[in-house]
Amino acid sequence: MTRRTKTNPATAPASGAEAAPRAGGRRLSGTPQLYLLASLIVSMLAGASAPTALYAFYQARWGFSSITTTVVFGVYGLSVLAGLLILGKLSDHVGRRPVLLASLAAQVAAMVVFTAAGGVPALMVGRVLQGLSTGAALGAIGAGMLDVDPKRGTLANAVSPGTGTAVGALLSALLARYLPAPTHLIYLFMLGVFVLQAIGVAFMRETVTRNPGALATLRPDVRLPRSVRTSVIAAAPVLFAVWALAGFYGALGPALVSTLSGTRSIVLGSLSLSVLAGVAAVAGVILRSTRARTVMLTSILALVVGVSVTLGALSAKSMVLFFLGTVISGIGFGGGFQGSVRTVVPLAEAHERSGVLSLLYVTSYVGLAVPAVAAGFLAVHGQGLIGAAREYGAALILLAALALASLFRPLRTPHA
Repeated sequence: MTRRTKTNPATAPASGAEAAPRAGGRRLSGTPQLYLLASLIVSMLAGASAPTALYAFYQARWGFSSITTTVVFGVYGLSVLAGLLILGKLSDHVGRRPVLLASLAAQVAAMVVFTAAGGVPALMVGRVLQGLSTGAALGAIGAGMLDVDPKRGTLANAVSPGTGTAVGALLSALLARYLPAPTHLIYLFMLGVFVLQAIGVAFMRETVTRNPGALATLRPDVRLPRSVRTSVIAAAPVLFAVWALAGFYGALGPALVSTLSGTRSIVLGSLSLSVLAGVAAVAGVILRSTRARTVMLTSILALVVGVSVTLGALSAKSMVLFFLGTVISGIGFGGGFQGSVRTVVPLAEAHERSGVLSLLYVTSYVGLAVPAVAAGFLAVHGQGLIGAAREYGAALILLAALALASLFRPLRTPHA
């Protein structure tokens, strides 16, 4: 049996307090360390959403179809899943810093590949590098923030993904629209950010001691600690539904905006995903003091209303109505993710945090990737873009109903 990873008494906080610096030490700790770790999620998710705004450039240059766009999008999601399942628990054994430094190095490599890309195969390679390194890092980052401060770390885990997605999509579009080298500048900028963050991580204080069993964690394992199983059963359908919502806007949002507006504005097209993710981040902050169950119920209601308004906008061909639906849906995305994290993560022990967070992200990225790829096939081989969007929206409402049922279903505490 794998031994538990013990929290380092010299570095880890007690009862949520910030870590006390060691005598003569110059390691980054406490609140600065928390902010650095949160910034890693922001930057990695920003880097992941940056190519979304550039697909129109790539499509015009290389002449690929819309289905290729969704396949590239899906490859990233599947790569994140692989990283989460294979590498998600590694930091519980080798430490947070080594995993984060390796992940940042892979992110830098991905930015180099994107910058030099000359066709779809290079985009695929860059996406795989991005996905694997993000999957490896998410559990380590989230667990590291909880090591520093459980309460603020839980909030940062819930808010950072939306912030990163919103910033990346919009920043990429603005740089591509108003500055030269549209398919290079955003990647060079993100490369610089990753290098600076790697320097910060190198000076970060480690929060766990090394422990044997690292190789065993590389075997995919979806088992959950007994303490969190009941809460995960309730939260997983909510997570799947709200991240499928993000997949809707990531895969189809820019094309829908272009169709409704009659323009090919790269900035306007990126706003669909940016508005959704930005509202999600704000909603996470506003709802942080509300009971987690209430937050999840609110998110499901917002998802149903938001998607219904968005589908109505497609019938009415109204941009205003489309973005109103996006704002309401953003509340559902942010509330559902935050409520799920707050429901599950506080129940995990320190040595279980990285693995539990990784499995929550596995559920999330399955919800993000699989429906989005299916929507791409429907758009090309089914009823076209609008038809695919309507079918996807109807499926989201059905998912929301299933998630709502899971919240009201009486649950027994599971045995082994």
